[in-house]
Amino acid sequence: MSKIDLNNISHSYNSNDPNPIYALNPFSMTWQDGKRYAILGPSGCGKTTMLNIVSGLVRPTAGNILFDDKDVTDLKTESRNIAQVFQFPVIYNTMTVYENLAFPLKCRDFSQNKIDERVKSVADTLNLQSFLNSPARKLTADQKQLISLGRGLVREDVAAVLMDEPLTVIDPDLKFRLRRKLKEINEEFKTTLVYVTHDQNEAMTFADNIIVMSEGEVVQAGSPKELFERPNTTFVGYFIGSPAMNLFDSEIISSNEVNIGSIKIKTNTDLSKVKNKHVKLGIRSEFIDIADKESHNTVKVKINRIEDFGNFKLLTSTLENKIIKSKIDREKPISENEVNLYIPPEKCCVYVDEKLI
Repeated sequence: MSKIDLNNISHSYNSNDPNPIYALNPFSMTWQDGKRYAILGPSGCGKTTMLNIVSGLVRPTAGNILFDDKDVTDLKTESRNIAQVFQFPVIYNTMTVYENLAFPLKCRDFSQNKIDERVKSVADTLNLQSFLNSPARKLTADQKQLISLGRGLVREDVAAVLMDEPLTVIDPDLKFRLRRKLKEINEEFKTTLVYVTHDQNEAMTFADNIIVMSEGEVVQAGSPKELFERPNTTFVGYFIGSPAMNLFDSEIISSNEVNIGSIKIKTNTDLSKVKNKHVKLGIRSEFIDIADKESHNTVKVKINRIEDFGNFKLLTSTLENKIIKSKIDREKPISENEVNLYIPPEKCCVYVDEKLI
């Protein structure tokens, strides 16, 4: 396990071009030893490029990478002591499941007793015990991916395990159990795990820290709670959460108030020094509730539809021709046509030029 520092990293696949296009714009960050990280973003945002730079498959155009303060920027993959699991299974079809799992240990001259111990442990973790003597080529796609994942976990001495959308071909129930098992492995062995995904649910339920990317930029890094409650940009507010954060074009009308159309909304944000009066107000649907009576920060809305999700009701309504969504306790009565909603000022986020004030 290692602490990994990425210092002023950037990368272009056409760096010799007079006008290079950057897959990764300059950024710096540190991945702490033994933590779980998720790199999250839509397709083409630079997630895999970042992971391949850390693994050594790609050398960055600029910047350097340190493992435990040792510069590894020019080291090849095999010299970085990492394990990598790819989106689609990479296995040796001519070997048995046992031989596939044991291969990384045999290459490093581990004793047979140690190999047996580690293969059994990983097979138990991934429910592969009954397949150990079976030819790998006869297994299903998700079972083959389990073997690929197992090869990444079988070594206890790696600097980090890097996973590029490793659960894509695995069924949803097994995905859930494997994410939980990966967390248990991380907590037991303190292995640094880095997990690339475009699925916010996978990222939020797996990682201690999430790195959100968009168009080659690291737009925010933080805990799931931080990304959910205080998204740094409107992109993060839109990309994280289901439904996405409610965002309204607004105008500053006082040091702590904005408007939504003709409605005044108080916030806990100091707006006194903001020069651009045109802003966006963001509020999560989870923080909006039905108000018993009209008061400050209550808005009267026209109900469009009510969807029952079992543990909550999703209320979609219209606020002066703008759609607002709120998650309401399913036991709370809701009138059929109109209702007052309360928008708590402490949960409001105000954005200028798409960035949080």
